[in-house]
Amino acid sequence: MTDDRGAGDSTAVREPPRVLVPVAVLEGESVSESLAAFLAPAEVVVLGYHVVPEQTPTEQASMQFEERARAAVGDVAAAFRAAGRDVETRVAFTHDREQTVERVADEVGATAILLPNPVGVVENVVVPLRGAADADRIADLVATLLADDGTAVTVWGIEKSGSGFDADAAVAGVRDRLAGRGLPRDRVRSETSVTDTPVVDIVGRSSEFDVVVMGEGGESLFTLLFGDASERVAEGAVSPVLVVRDRAGE
Repeated sequence: MTDDRGAGDSTAVREPPRVLVPVAVLEGESVSESLAAFLAPAEVVVLGYHVVPEQTPTEQASMQFEERARAAVGDVAAAFRAAGRDVETRVAFTHDREQTVERVADEVGATAILLPNPVGVVENVVVPLRGAADADRIADLVATLLADDGTAVTVWGIEKSGSGFDADAAVAGVRDRLAGRGLPRDRVRSETSVTDTPVVDIVGRSSEFDVVVMGEGGESLFTLLFGDASERVAEGAVSPVLVVRDRAGE
């Protein structure tokens, strides 16, 4: 079931959404101008990372590649600054991508982590709901990103057969929260479906939308980002994916 605290309460105290953008900068990964413009209403932290072989000390890699990495991170940050958002930047050399991204996400208090797949103009966002998730955090992020443009959002409730998850109630809860945060109801579409393979269905439909925003749903963030093919959403999806993190300790 979803977390129903504060449903539709426009006066609730909220955190400013903060998005961590990890980019493999020495492998040419970047962020398009259109995606930077879409994320600009949130606070943004760009993490330029490079995974080094286990036998190579990270200090050695830093001495060899840090200047290149910082220049590449600066190029990514420039896309956000062109969209009117000054950003925080970090550079990390690591043996463990997942551990480093999680550590930095904790340090900066990230609401969500981005997988920056290529995208053109962002006009249609999907929010798949497939189990327990922090609906308030999801609504805060979506309402912030969509506040000043005409982008539409589809709230998609996905029931896994026999799970007991009430997709209709989850969708209604997020719609109410978005309305409570000022997003016009005529820009919010909704649908529900029943499936045995929710992750596969999300990946399969990702090409229909420009950006996917989803909660961890009780799974490890890195199962979603980097897990086995049957469990992975972010790397299998065509569109950029924002995974909204569960609050620490909840």
